[in-house]
Amino acid sequence: MTWILPPGTSLRCEGLNAPLQVLRGLGGGTQGQVYEVELAGERLALKWYLPACIARDPRLPLRLAESIRATAPNDDFLWPIALLRPELESAALIRSREPGFGYLMDLRPPGYVGAHEHVGGHLAISLRNVLRAGFFLADAFHALHLRGLCYKDISLGNLFLEPASGRILICDNDNVDVDGQDPGSVLGTPGFMAPEVLLGQARPGANSDLFSLAVLLFRLLTRHDPLRGQLELAIRCLDEPARRKLYGEDPVFIFDPADARNRPDPIEHAAALLTWPIYPEGLKALFEQSFCRGLRQPGQRALTGQWRRALAAALDQRQLCPSCGQETFPEPGSSGTSCWNCGTVLPAPLLLQLPHGQVIAAPENALHPHHFDPLLEEDLRRPLAQVEAHPSDAGVLGLRNLTGERWIAVLGSGERVPLEPGRTCNLAPVRALITPAGPIAVLHPGRP
Repeated sequence: MTWILPPGTSLRCEGLNAPLQVLRGLGGGTQGQVYEVELAGERLALKWYLPACIARDPRLPLRLAESIRATAPNDDFLWPIALLRPELESAALIRSREPGFGYLMDLRPPGYVGAHEHVGGHLAISLRNVLRAGFFLADAFHALHLRGLCYKDISLGNLFLEPASGRILICDNDNVDVDGQDPGSVLGTPGFMAPEVLLGQARPGANSDLFSLAVLLFRLLTRHDPLRGQLELAIRCLDEPARRKLYGEDPVFIFDPADARNRPDPIEHAAALLTWPIYPEGLKALFEQSFCRGLRQPGQRALTGQWRRALAAALDQRQLCPSCGQETFPEPGSSGTSCWNCGTVLPAPLLLQLPHGQVIAAPENALHPHHFDPLLEEDLRRPLAQVEAHPSDAGVLGLRNLTGERWIAVLGSGERVPLEPGRTCNLAPVRALITPAGPIAVLHPGRP
């Protein structure tokens, strides 16, 4: 790649007490290139645009300036923090003396990798953290849409994952705009673009965001495209007319319960056939909603809040197979469910009954404020407690108090034992926990 700003370039900017030093190029696309830069010892990322960008989208500088003033919807966005322009305007924060145009943002932290690495099968990440990544993605777009904004170009290339936690970062936020505003030049990425946008029947907005979000969630969970099945294999050349038919004129969800024309091929699409049965019915129902009725009726697509609830509920259902250790998601109250990986019949789990729902007691499953108060929205960022396995005996489960307040564990004998902040209690003898947020009943299988 030929870099617009070669390493070693120094950008002189009025309003900064030191020049911006270009350290290295990080990547590039159709709009411009991204660099790692240093400013007075601080490392930042700089996106520098190709000259043709302003001609294609004259509102881009103004939109970026508005985004900087508004700040990020939440911490999951690598949001623009400073705008660099050659001419000094009221909307500009920094005046660059060099010809060109760009903006500064925080550098992606170590440990985050492109979501395409996971979808391509090159990333070691647990199902728990894939579901968490999906939750944080839906939560980020929930926050964005609540502000009356839309993203317009969601795709795998815009998303980074931290495999160890499931946390995400969304980049390329220069396409964010007011929903219904002058659309600019961005329509979306092929494969993620809503059918009505692809066919020229609508411009990108919050409704098309919901379709693109569903596609991205499906690809994270199944590592496959929701519309590429046997109909794609029948196409000899996947050229532009073929893509238009597959994604716009006659799209068919590969798991549409009423239309089997586009089922996954057992060899070519093995990942989809393996992963789809793993997930709970409530989550699969939202994909059917978005990719069946929602294909042609944008108002019928699953909303961000629905995705958050379903993904949080799936995490509450997570159970580990005692034979192979694989993560499974049996339906609440079900019996005789077999592990999708090894076929072992799953035993009845230890359950934590909360004022608002149940959580299976499996290592890393957590209790959150919304489990105690139905008026609170789902939020996975600040758990109140987490289930942990004993370090020397994985069959012994404990619950760690992550709050700053003392809890009381009520044992089967009736004895009451304090559970101090940061401490863990063995769940085997416990029948209930008394917490300031509300009571927790410990339901042991086979025990009255």
